[in-house]
This record gives sequence, structure tokens and C-alpha cells, in this order.
Amino acid sequence: MKRREFITLLGGAAAWPLAARAQQPAMPVIGVLDSRSPDAVAGRLRAFRQGLKEAGYVEGENVAIVYRWAENQLDRLPELAADLVRRQVVVITPAGASSIFAAKAATTTIPIVFITGDDPVGIGLVASLARPSGNLTGISILTTELAAKRLELLRELLPVVARVAVLVNPTSAATTEATLREVEPAARTMGLQIQVFNANTNREIDAAFESMARERPDALFVATTPFLNARSVQLTQLANFHRLPTIYGLREHAEAGGLMSYGTNLADAYRQVGVYIGRILKGAKPADLPVMQASKFELIINVSTARMLGLTVPEKLLVAADEVIE
Repeated sequence: MKRREFITLLGGAAAWPLAARAQQPAMPVIGVLDSRSPDAVAGRLRAFRQGLKEAGYVEGENVAIVYRWAENQLDRLPELAADLVRRQVVVITPAGASSIFAAKAATTTIPIVFITGDDPVGIGLVASLARPSGNLTGISILTTELAAKRLELLRELLPVVARVAVLVNPTSAATTEATLREVEPAARTMGLQIQVFNANTNREIDAAFESMARERPDALFVATTPFLNARSVQLTQLANFHRLPTIYGLREHAEAGGLMSYGTNLADAYRQVGVYIGRILKGAKPADLPVMQASKFELIINVSTARMLGLTVPEKLLVAADEVIE
């Protein structure tokens, strides 16, 4: 073989893998939009990636994920959503009403797979749970639907409770109204009096607890809204300082020192979102994927906090708990 022919062949061989790489399709890109910081949802993101893996997708191998965090600055969400659209992500997954509506306003064509504690039909996200229509589907974590159950658990822990304070965030109007629609009749049935306290800033949370100290309720029910969810340390410290037995909707509050939480297993909800996104990446349309409803719930009891408050947790509750924090 002549030297020139050999060099030509060698050069061609070196070019083959480059050409093959150039012909490979780019990895699909998922956009994650969240009002919080990544540290606040680290465990849930692991569950989300697990769901993707179950559907056949692994971050960095055959799918890419772009994260946009508002760091609790809700006014940043519209621009962050618009940025994901400009990047031409193939699907957006937002959590919470503010993130979802920002994504919804940014695109009518890119599939959106949401997580919401509100009624998706009631707040206008989808036409129906069975047939969402449009470009949105996702999972409802039944935040408000579980409110009455939380009140029952509080009563079970404190059989002598008569007056319950309810802390809500008026900015999350839909969630607050739905929560009170569940709590008020449940309280009447149980013979409980409730008093509603509003808080929309850290200072207003402090003021609400000062008012509770004067009113002296027997227990506290904290509503599940993005603002209150993000302040688990402040809420649990104040509740314990004022010796108020309190029930929350998220396990993070019990882990931060709160007495008790009951709500959807959010890790499982995020996993299911990952599975749904995998189906969309394989060609499914959001309109053909019914909105899921959470089916796994968890009761977390912090017995260390119970002892500090001078409470004895009934054995029945300890047995029913999914986790007991010592």
C-alpha cells in the first residue's frame, strides 16, 4: 500500500467516530422549576431521579436536567420559566402553585408535569383529572383533603383538647380557603373551637405566636402552604417555646423538632412525577395522562418533643406512625 493511500485511510478512520458522534441525537433536557432552594428538596430530587431511572432515563447518560431555583423569591419565577422555554427543554416540572402558574404562562406547547397541593381542576390547571387536556398533567398531593385527618390525629393525641389555633398564610388564598373548608366542619363535629391566625412574613409569624400566647389555645394546626412549609425551623421553635402541641403537614417539620406531621409521602410523589416524565419522553402526551392522586401518606411523631411538652403519646398512635423520632 502506498504511503499516501495509507495516510488517507488512517485519516478517514479517525474521522469515523467524529462523524458518528455528530449524528447522535442530543439528549433530551428536562427543566425543573422550583420556588425554593435545592437544599430544601434534596431528598425529593433523589426520588425524582429514581422515578426517571425506573422509566429508563439516567441524568447525564441519556437525559439532561436543567434546574432553576427562585430561592424563595417568587417574583423571579416568571423569568426562570421563560428561560427554560428559551432553552427549548422538552418538559418542565414545577412544584407548587406559583411555579406551576409561571410555567403555564410561559408555554402552551411544552409538556408540564406538576406537583400541587391544590385541587388542579379547582384552580384551573386542567379540565378534569381523568382527561387533563392541554399541555399539563401531574400529581395532586391532597394537601387540603388531609386537613380534617390531621385534626383528628391531634385530637387523638390530646383527648382533652377544646380550643385549636389554626395558622394560615393568606397569600395562598386557594389553599387557605380549601383548608378552612375542611377544618371548620371537622372541628364542629369533634366539638372543637378553632381560631384562625394569619401570617405572611417572618415578623407576622412571631406576632401570631405572641397572640396565641395571650389567647392560650390547647393546640396548634399549621396549614400547608409554600410560605409556611419553608419556615419549619421558625415554626417548630416558636411552637415548642410556647409549649403548644402542634401538627404539621410535612415531615420536615417533625424532623426539625415539631411534635407531629401527617401528609403525603412526598418522596413517592416525586418518584411518580419522574415516571410520568419518562412516559412523555417516550412519546406520551400530557393530555392523555390522567392527573394522579397521591396514595401514600405518612405519620411522623417526634417523641422527644412530646416528652419536652410533658405529653405521653398513646400506644395506638405510636403503632400507626410510619416513623418515630426519638
